[in-house]
Amino acid sequence: MEDLRIVSLIASATEIVAALGLQENLIGRSHECDFPTSVKALPSCSSSEVDKDATSNKIDQQVRSMVRDALSVYQVDYALLSDLAPTHILTQTQCEVCAVTLDEVNRALQQFQSTPNVIALEPMTVEGIWRDIQAVADIANVSSRGHALVTQLQERLIAIAKQTALRETTPTVACIEWMEPLMYAANWVPELITIAGGQPILGQSGTHSDYFEFSELVRSDPDYMLIMPCGFEIDRSLKEMAPLTKRPLWSSLTAVRNHQVYLIDGNHFFNRPGPRIVESAEIAAEILHPKLCNFKHKDRAYTPLTQLHEASGY
Repeated sequence: MEDLRIVSLIASATEIVAALGLQENLIGRSHECDFPTSVKALPSCSSSEVDKDATSNKIDQQVRSMVRDALSVYQVDYALLSDLAPTHILTQTQCEVCAVTLDEVNRALQQFQSTPNVIALEPMTVEGIWRDIQAVADIANVSSRGHALVTQLQERLIAIAKQTALRETTPTVACIEWMEPLMYAANWVPELITIAGGQPILGQSGTHSDYFEFSELVRSDPDYMLIMPCGFEIDRSLKEMAPLTKRPLWSSLTAVRNHQVYLIDGNHFFNRPGPRIVESAEIAAEILHPKLCNFKHKDRAYTPLTQLHEASGY
C-alpha cells in the first residue's frame, strides 16, 4: 500500500480511514477533519465560505442563499490538492452543506495531470454507513479489515440493544439538529435512538433532516429532547439555545418540566456517519436508560441542560 495516497474531504471518511489502519496513507484532509487529533497536522485542502461565528439563524440564511445561487458552501484549494497528487480522494454526495461535494471535487480534478480515484460516500442509514466503510476498505485493498471493522461495530450496537431491551419503558425522543430555524435529525439518527431504547419522533430513518415548526414539537411533546446541532460542540450549542428556551410554551414541554433536555456534541457525534456512530448510540442509551447503561460519556460528549442553568437562562 506504499503507493496509496489518500485525501479525505469529509470528517467521517477521515475517521473511517484511521479505523481501517490507513492513517499513514492519509496525505491531506478537509478543514473539518479533527479526529484522530493527529490528522490536524496534515495539510487542509478546503475552507468554508460560511461565517461560523454567526448565529444559527444567520448561518442558515448564508447557506440557503449560497445553495439558491448555486454557489459552493466550501472552497477546495485546487493548487494544494494537485501538488499532493493523491491516488484517491474521499468526498460525499449525502449533503451539499455538510462537506465538500462531488461536484466541487470534479472541478478540482480539471487541474490534475493524472486523475485520482474519487469515492463519494452517501450514507442515509446505519447499513449505508457499513457499506461506505467497506467501500473505502475495498478501494484500499484491505477488504478483510473492512469486514472485521464492520462486524466489530455491528456487534457493539447489538450489545447496546441487548442492554436497553431490559428497559421498563420506551420514551419518546426528539432529536434537534438545528435551533433557528428548527431542524430535526433524520438519516441514521432514528435508528440509533431505537437501538438506545427510545421511540424517535419527527425524523424518519433514511430520509434527510428537515425543517419543522415549534408547534410540532409542542404537539408531539417528547419525553426527551436531544440537542445535537451539526458542527456545534456543547458550549456553542448552549449559546444558541435562546431561540428555543424563550418560546412561550417551552417550559410546558414534558422534557423540559422533567429536566430531560440534553446538549450533545453534535460536531463529533451523531452527525458523523463513521465508526463513532456506536458512541452516539451509547450516548443516547446512557441518557435514556442510565440505570442500564453507563458508558461514561456524560460531561464529555453530552451535558444535561439543567446543569447549565444560569448560563442558558433555562
